[in-house]
Amino acid sequence: MSRLETIAFDADDTLWQNEAFFRLTQERFADLLRADAGTDHLMERLEAAERRNLGHYGFGIKAFTLTMIETAIEVSEGRVQASVIAEIMAAGREMLRHPVDLLPHARETVEALAADHRVVLITKGDLLDQERKLAQSGLGDLFDAVEIVSHKVPEVYRRAFPDPSRALMVGNSVRSDVIPAIEAGAWGVHVPSEIEWALEAAEVPEGHPRFRAIAHLGELPGLVAGL
Repeated sequence: MSRLETIAFDADDTLWQNEAFFRLTQERFADLLRADAGTDHLMERLEAAERRNLGHYGFGIKAFTLTMIETAIEVSEGRVQASVIAEIMAAGREMLRHPVDLLPHARETVEALAADHRVVLITKGDLLDQERKLAQSGLGDLFDAVEIVSHKVPEVYRRAFPDPSRALMVGNSVRSDVIPAIEAGAWGVHVPSEIEWALEAAEVPEGHPRFRAIAHLGELPGLVAGL
């Protein structure tokens, strides 16, 4: 048996699909504002607004919808039509209704590790939306604890892990899932997603003794057994 006691999972783009829906909505947003700004310029303005608003709105679909509306007003210099704002709001509601699509190996991996370890979910974002996705995923009963937080910082992991030295955090974000978990004294495992959100980009801590990388979640039980 592994010497690890606690295995923690990120949710969005680790257990289920998420960023792909944001990209599809961005494309719809670009079509709506094409007459007011070139696509490249528009995406730059949208990303800048996302960075600017993180401290005000946090993460999630509602925050993204507000940021799209703000960007539409900015790039159109206040001339954006009410019908376009309505379309943006409708796109946000559609994202909130989108069914949860589990990623490959998600269920089997959580089930396998739950048999011998304390497993927890640590995710950030809008409370209601994350609770909805967890309920629809069918994975909720497998977790011993669930943490939905505003930001992932070392203190979050220290609080979630009774003994960080015997804990492991796995997720698709090096910035949020790997680095702060390692700083808290735990293991950090990176499982890359197909699409990376620009605001989550960070340098991979290659060579750190408590860092590991896997190609997909199906490799995690074997990695845990070997630590």
